[in-house]
Amino acid sequence: MAATTDWKQTACILCECNCGLEVELGGEDGRHLVRLRGDKRHPVSQGYACEKAHRLDHYQHGPDRLTTPLRRRPDGTFEPIDWDTAIREVAARLAAVRDTYGGDTIFYYGGGGQGNHLPGAYSPTTRRALGSRWRSNALAQEKTGEFWVSDRMFGTYTRADFEHCDVGLFLGKNPWHSHSIPRARVTLKEIAKDPARTLIVIDPRRTETAELADIHLQVRPGRDAWLLAAMLHVIVTEDLVRHDFLEANAVEVEPTLDVLRAIPFGECCEHAGIDPELVRRAARIIGNARAFASFEDLGVQMNRQSTLVSYLHRLLVVFTGSIGRPGTHFAPTTLVQFMGGGASRRSPVANAPIIAGLVPCNLIAEEILSDHPKRYRAMIVEAANPAHSLADSKRFREAMAALDTVVVIDVAMSETAKQAHYVLPAATQFEKAEATFFNFDFPSNAFHLRPRLFDRPEGVLPEAEIHARLAEALGAVTEEMLAPLREAATRGLAAYAEAFAARLFSDPMYQWLAPVILYRTLKLPEAVREGAVMFALVLKKAFESPVQLARAGFSGTPIEAAVRLFEAILTSPSGVIFAVDEWSEVLQRIGTKDRKIHVSLPDLLEELEKCMRSGPNDHDERFPFVLSAGERRSFTANTIIRDPSWRKKDASGALRMNPEDAAALGVGDGDTVRLTTKRGSVIVATEISNAMQRGHVSLPNGMGAGPGGDGLLGGVAPNELTALEERDPFAGTPWHKHVPARIERTDGTALA
Repeated sequence: MAATTDWKQTACILCECNCGLEVELGGEDGRHLVRLRGDKRHPVSQGYACEKAHRLDHYQHGPDRLTTPLRRRPDGTFEPIDWDTAIREVAARLAAVRDTYGGDTIFYYGGGGQGNHLPGAYSPTTRRALGSRWRSNALAQEKTGEFWVSDRMFGTYTRADFEHCDVGLFLGKNPWHSHSIPRARVTLKEIAKDPARTLIVIDPRRTETAELADIHLQVRPGRDAWLLAAMLHVIVTEDLVRHDFLEANAVEVEPTLDVLRAIPFGECCEHAGIDPELVRRAARIIGNARAFASFEDLGVQMNRQSTLVSYLHRLLVVFTGSIGRPGTHFAPTTLVQFMGGGASRRSPVANAPIIAGLVPCNLIAEEILSDHPKRYRAMIVEAANPAHSLADSKRFREAMAALDTVVVIDVAMSETAKQAHYVLPAATQFEKAEATFFNFDFPSNAFHLRPRLFDRPEGVLPEAEIHARLAEALGAVTEEMLAPLREAATRGLAAYAEAFAARLFSDPMYQWLAPVILYRTLKLPEAVREGAVMFALVLKKAFESPVQLARAGFSGTPIEAAVRLFEAILTSPSGVIFAVDEWSEVLQRIGTKDRKIHVSLPDLLEELEKCMRSGPNDHDERFPFVLSAGERRSFTANTIIRDPSWRKKDASGALRMNPEDAAALGVGDGDTVRLTTKRGSVIVATEISNAMQRGHVSLPNGMGAGPGGDGLLGGVAPNELTALEERDPFAGTPWHKHVPARIERTDGTALA
């Protein structure tokens, strides 16, 4: 084996934290991630990294890597083609759809996963060239209900400061595995061991985080709305409300207080399955907190009453005045606004609400399988795998088969790529410059442009180059357009910035073409070339937030500040702090028209009263179990790593089950059972676990059948079991964490 090289800076790509890493490159070809460790120079993670990052070489060397463009033959097989042919034919087919049916019938899905957001920054140029209007991505499966509530109440998006809180609440969240807060395990341990601080977890499972908690409210699956309503009832009726905060910062308070006073507390606790005294204790601790921080995640956002739960969660925050002070909730200065506006538009076929610019994922198939004149007729899928990750995979495959043209841009031959007409092979996240826009830190916020670690294999292109070639083939970006900026670039970055800004602010169309124009005209080192698009984002932020950038050391005119920050981004392989906020600014960022927090949302209050009257309606005698699909475990993250050998534990993705349920069925640890939902049936091994309560089972993400359909590739593909119609009535988010299921014994042996 050849000697290893020196350590290089990069980041983990398995969750939104994207902790900084140092990696040692080596192996016989020098293209392997031999060793990894946390990067102590990273301004956010500061050397922290969990065990999952240490097996990232399985991502870089996945078994189904793509290295040449592919075109589907009439018989369904694929043939390799060269890039010139691929770009020419893809551009022609998509242009034909645009010219025949309108560009708004070309649907875009994706734009990046947890760590590769730059593809999404380049895609607007291609979409604008095609007139593509509608899009979606994984956020529409998870966060749009939360976004919608936050936008209506605050006009902005908030996060929480767990490092300095005295009471921390995690709602449907197990940060021990899913992280989402800086240095998650360190922070959790610090809260848990401090007698002056309280950790509260709301989760049906006895998770690793729940094991650390002072109070675990082990709610019945899907009953979180009743539990939160009961807690709010205590805070309101025992007058733990911060009236001074509400008077200064909120409006429309009384209608909500009236509804909460009338909550049937005892019934709610019974529905939730929690001792009323424990509910009171938790509510009082939150109501009396010096600094309350909270976080909701997929356990409730992919569950019944998800948007209502997001609203009730924010009422906890507002009524306790837990915004704008250290240890509470904040609105950070970010480079990209993920939340977007409210549901001001509707989709063309299903009339679904478009929240944060995203079509609800569970409605995409309906938007295609229709005779509506504006149904989607073509689809571009980038750095995503919706045929695997969206509900009811069979139905989604039917929808893809009904499209005139499907183009997939990805690293691997995924389930979605197998349905495409053209597959364009992209560079891995370590073969190009990459970044994430999940920059939610406070008061100091950082951005990390990760330099390229490896040269690309022959036949592979970064997404920036793919979009540039498509835009040029479609005639959207021309040499005439590029020439003035090419000349300006020869005079240095400051001169380039002046010329670019003049065009950007004088021509509205230019902002959509800017990503590819920057990529083609900025002269950057090869290791960070794909970071060219960041210049537009940095320039925009320099005009919007000059004070915050100046505190981070980037002062001067907006153009001067942008140039300095951009140069720092390019030359800081461990990341750079780009903005520094102050707590006194948080409440000034309330973005509603009157700059006040809007407490009463009539439609959600009506939904709350409806739930209180009717009680839960979530039991089906045919399916006595509740399946939570997509549980995070020690060796599951998202599905970006497609090599099942990366898992040191639970290689087959076992079904976790309560011991009493297992005994009643007569099955033991490792035995196989048949798991059935109204959409399908699978055989899966069991893991008997005290973490599960009776009637509740869970599966991690798995890739399903391998090549030829034999055996399992890293476990069950859970969306073969989920249903499109099982979704939130407001935001359309799926109920993946509450799938009615039946379990039966089999005579099979345990899965290997």
